[in-house]
Amino acid sequence: MSRAPMWRAIVALGVIAASLFFALTQSARLGLDLRGGTQIVLETKDSPVVEADAESTQRALEVLRQRVDALGVSEPSLYRSGQQRIFVELPGLQDPREAAEVIGRTAQLTVHPVQGATDKQDENKGKPAEDGSRTLADPDQKGAFLKLGPTALTGEGVKDAEAVLDQQQMSGWMVDLTFRGQAGKDWARVTGAAACAPQGAPERRVAIVLDGKILSAPAVNPDVACNVGISGGSTQITGGFDREEARDLAALVKGGALPVPVEVVEQRTVGPTLGADAIAAGTQAAIIGLALTGLFILVVYRLLGALATIALALYGLISYAALVALGATLTLPGLAGFVLAIGMAVDANVLVFERAREEYLGARALKSASARLDKPLRTAFGKTWSAVVDSNVTTLLASGLLFFFATGPVKGFGVTLSIGVLVSMISALVITRVLADFAIRRRFVRGRPGLTGITSTGRVRAWLAHREPRLVHHRRRWLGVSALLIVVAVAGIGLRGLDFGVEFTGGRLVQYSTSRPVDVDAARTAVTEAGFPRAVVQESGDGDISVRTGELSNDQQHTIRTALAKEGGEVTVERDELIGPSLGAELRQNALIALGIAVAAQLIYLSVRFRWTFAAAAVSAMVHDVLLVVGLFAWLGKPVDSVFLAALLTIIGYSVNDTVVVFDRVREARRRDPAADLETTANKAVIQTLPRTVNTGMGALFILAALAVLGRDSLADFSLALIAGVVIGMASTVFTAVPIAVQLEGRRPAPPVRPKRGEGSGARSPLERRGRARGSGAVV
Repeated sequence: MSRAPMWRAIVALGVIAASLFFALTQSARLGLDLRGGTQIVLETKDSPVVEADAESTQRALEVLRQRVDALGVSEPSLYRSGQQRIFVELPGLQDPREAAEVIGRTAQLTVHPVQGATDKQDENKGKPAEDGSRTLADPDQKGAFLKLGPTALTGEGVKDAEAVLDQQQMSGWMVDLTFRGQAGKDWARVTGAAACAPQGAPERRVAIVLDGKILSAPAVNPDVACNVGISGGSTQITGGFDREEARDLAALVKGGALPVPVEVVEQRTVGPTLGADAIAAGTQAAIIGLALTGLFILVVYRLLGALATIALALYGLISYAALVALGATLTLPGLAGFVLAIGMAVDANVLVFERAREEYLGARALKSASARLDKPLRTAFGKTWSAVVDSNVTTLLASGLLFFFATGPVKGFGVTLSIGVLVSMISALVITRVLADFAIRRRFVRGRPGLTGITSTGRVRAWLAHREPRLVHHRRRWLGVSALLIVVAVAGIGLRGLDFGVEFTGGRLVQYSTSRPVDVDAARTAVTEAGFPRAVVQESGDGDISVRTGELSNDQQHTIRTALAKEGGEVTVERDELIGPSLGAELRQNALIALGIAVAAQLIYLSVRFRWTFAAAAVSAMVHDVLLVVGLFAWLGKPVDSVFLAALLTIIGYSVNDTVVVFDRVREARRRDPAADLETTANKAVIQTLPRTVNTGMGALFILAALAVLGRDSLADFSLALIAGVVIGMASTVFTAVPIAVQLEGRRPAPPVRPKRGEGSGARSPLERRGRARGSGAVV
């Protein structure tokens, strides 16, 4: 074994071993849309005394973490995003009202002596008077109010608060408080003053206030001495609390005050069954898609196809291991990206195998020694390297934009797609090559070259050789058809409009599951009678009912749920998405920025790698593909949301990927013979790469069809967009990108290019000189 195959084999074995280690020792971190729970996105606002910047937002995050920890949610996650955003993830919590009530309270926690009781509120309605006193509702007696004195101490003096069981009095749960520094002395002073009041008098109580509401007003025990109070820096609050009441009170007291106000700008709740169904559907789609794709390339490429299928299985292992090793969160769109990347991983294999066919058939036609199996395959890997790199970089640009501009679960799609693209290069250029090199060196295989799959012409190539179509010659006709399709798409956007999802418009979308089937008209009537006549009520997948409306509080959402329960029995929330109007406008803006940057980035990269005329042609075809898919969704009335944005950016990467392969072949041919007619060169490049285009597209379509059939509503629409994008992208490469490039080059021809060493006429290989003498090129 030579040195090069040896190091490739060592690298491949090392990567596989490391992947097995991570896959077996670590588990994937699932997003809330897969394991169920609630995510709340908070945005800090300026207060009269504190500016909402990164520092104050971080301090607010620490306060919220203490409150959330006390809620008892398993493995909560809180993190800051940017200057003013706080993400709170609460796995398993299905009712967001509890979390929103606890973490959304923003006022200063204060402790007040009680000065008396009354049966009515003063004219200030709970607002502090000039001397700091105020009147608030008594939490222990409905309709009664307590007159509170000035603030005695604030929540900043509370070191810890914990819900504990009263073991001595057996009177239920209580809250154990611990103070820090001066706060302990202040507590002794205020309780000492209260202890001087008679038993049962309101003045014997001490009020704990948060957000203009008395959380608790416990009375000082009889054994506390007057003017001495409760010393020692700790105390207990009793009151016959149950476990939940004591825990919530401890959370609020311990959390204290937020330094700046916060506003809920996004809220998502996913039921556990929906997440489990999504995992099952994604796994089935991956298995079925991988099996169909493997079977397809096995039929087309025989032994090499079998080896590529093994490499694809290892690709799945390596991608999963990379995901868990990096600690990335796997979301529902991310799972779709993981499955989709399997189809894209086929591309590099198909590109190499088709080029190997060309090299072998060309050498066999010339009766060259290069018709041996190893040389065409080695040549194919070498010549397809630049095309593989260029096509994958364009996809990485699109997936990177998703990571920076997307929000929520869609960000995970960008992560998994990026990992998939990088791993696919390792899978195709290292693992597949190691397996292929090993196989073709076996005597059994050398004696039966037909087993490899590269000695056959292939159906698409045979059809093209028989027809010899002049596709580029009719470029004006194809460009006219493309222009007509764009007009139809734009007409759909203008006449039908785009059905923007709540992410882009703001509002709330709730999907309810009922124990009894509910007719959508009956559900619409129930929602209207509940006080929401403008809500859009539709039937969702599996008989669920979705309700989409504008601003809707958690209590109002619960009201709709109660109304539907009268028609459908037990009602559970499968999915709940709330997007504030400001965030919706921001996401719309980010979507346009992402699309704009995607176009600009592809144009700049392709201008560097190719000529500007080719870059402009590729980007024009890409915009053409995007417009047609958007127009299709407009005519079909499909929702345009963040998942659709992920599909569009993927289509951008795929469209350019396909075009780059053809342009790379044109560039190679022009370096070999700069004086050749461009139309002939481009037409030949299209015919040479068309088998790869068809076979790669088929591989991707198997995966997408599995996602469309097995995925739920959002993934079905996502798959539909990508299926349309793949089909349109395959056609636009031939009938839009290449004709535009030929037209632009005809008007702005490139300056003479000196062939690279080894590529020009003066440095042709014996095989190329021999082929030129006989007037033959590559057999297609």
